Amino acid sequence: MDFNHSEDRQMLADTLGRYLQQRYPIDVRNTISGSDEGWSREHWAALAELGVVGALFGEDTGGFGGTGFDVAAVFEQLGRALVVEPFLGTLMAGRALAKAGGQEALLGEVIAGTTLLAFAHEEPQSRYDLADVETRATRAGDGWALSGHKAVVLQIEAADRILVSARVAGQPGEEAGIGLFLVDKTGATLRGYPMIDGGRGGELALDNTPATLITEDGYPLIEETVSAGIVALAWEAVGVMDVLKASTLDYLRTRKQFGVPIGKFQALQHRMATVALEIEQARSAAINAADALDKDRHIRERAVSAAKYTIGKVGTLAAEESIQMHGGIGMTWELPLSHFAKRLTMIGHQLGDDDHHIGRYIALGRAA
Repeated sequence: MDFNHSEDRQMLADTLGRYLQQRYPIDVRNTISGSDEGWSREHWAALAELGVVGALFGEDTGGFGGTGFDVAAVFEQLGRALVVEPFLGTLMAGRALAKAGGQEALLGEVIAGTTLLAFAHEEPQSRYDLADVETRATRAGDGWALSGHKAVVLQIEAADRILVSARVAGQPGEEAGIGLFLVDKTGATLRGYPMIDGGRGGELALDNTPATLITEDGYPLIEETVSAGIVALAWEAVGVMDVLKASTLDYLRTRKQFGVPIGKFQALQHRMATVALEIEQARSAAINAADALDKDRHIRERAVSAAKYTIGKVGTLAAEESIQMHGGIGMTWELPLSHFAKRLTMIGHQLGDDDHHIGRYIALGRAA
């Protein structure tokens, strides 16, 4: 089978890669990451103009992509440059809005780069359980009001609109379902903070906050949205791991001990061969997840859980081995490798860690 991107996707990936290589080197990225905003409006606008945001959405919403492999083409390049702009939140919130329908005008602004979205679903007690939602939605006149707390919302300070999940009370005696609502950032209480990988997150506190109902049956959309987010993270991780592998191989060729490059030592060659093999296994899992994104629920969910488990395990191996083979310098701020290792570690925990997803994969298999 041919796993290469189509001509159009490869052109997008090459264009994005060149832009990031020329205008978003690691020193620029670290400056942006360390700023008060934690992202760059200038780069976001430029990337939107290149069509990078539009590639994440289908033609029916004004984009020109939206498939799993379109997401893969974009996020692999974002991983290679450790981009901190809010692509993941925009993908997840935008995909849910596109599936729900009726938000074409808003999505047009998102694709144009003039409006940013965040996806607020996880809560302090939820621990990766998508159905564990305590935030409540109640009717307030002709609209809705939300009360609750959302945790670790990526780049929430950058967002103009926030897509929030909340329990919607049904008829007396019925279990409350999970709805999706749009909230203006100006009507909510935010607390932002820097994260260990160089990105920014934040807490969202809601206290009778006005909201616009998107759908009262939001759980299937949440599950599908998280699946798209996992595909994105898997391919971002593949991009990160490729950089770690290349950096470590270059170091093994140039660092000398006892008068010879340390890459000549057979023990290190064996360890590096293992890392390279495992990265290819992770790439295969990411390909499978991207292919399954638009298939039926059971196939999709098993594929993304398998990919997230594999990425978590291989990511830990790649990060640890690359640092160990570099020695003490691998932990320094000045060496780009340390930043890539931090991001890879964070990816392992976002949207469910490897323990969560191996358990989920087994449970989905038993339920088939």
